[in-house]
Amino acid sequence: MRLQKRYILMGTAVLAILLALAAGLLSRGRRPFRDLEAADITTASVTLMPPDVTLELGEAERETLTELLRDLRITRPDQSYTEYAGQAVQFTVTFADGTETEVTDYNPFLIIDGTGWRTAYGPCEALNRFANELLRERGG
Repeated sequence: MRLQKRYILMGTAVLAILLALAAGLLSRGRRPFRDLEAADITTASVTLMPPDVTLELGEAERETLTELLRDLRITRPDQSYTEYAGQAVQFTVTFADGTETEVTDYNPFLIIDGTGWRTAYGPCEALNRFANELLRERGG
């Protein structure tokens, strides 16, 4: 009887550890642009809404954008971003293979080609800050 209780207790502990590990992995999210290199991007622009201004990115700015995109982490699909108000920062990226992707930063959401995702706050905020610094530098 006593041995059976130990096995039950050990099994419960192992299950709790496995559940904690799974929850930790899910909360970390995945990085959709993890393998992106600056050479992969041929052109990029950013539209800030408001003030409804579009800026073309130069080579150095595309390199910075690449680093910021690589850091982005998404956790789960979430289309409720339509219920929020605030500034959206939309990057339109054209890749060397001719494909185009739209990445919209709308913290705490990231919208990739029309699909909303919950995102990690810090990397998404860095992307927003980058766009607003570009706007300030160019007198917007």
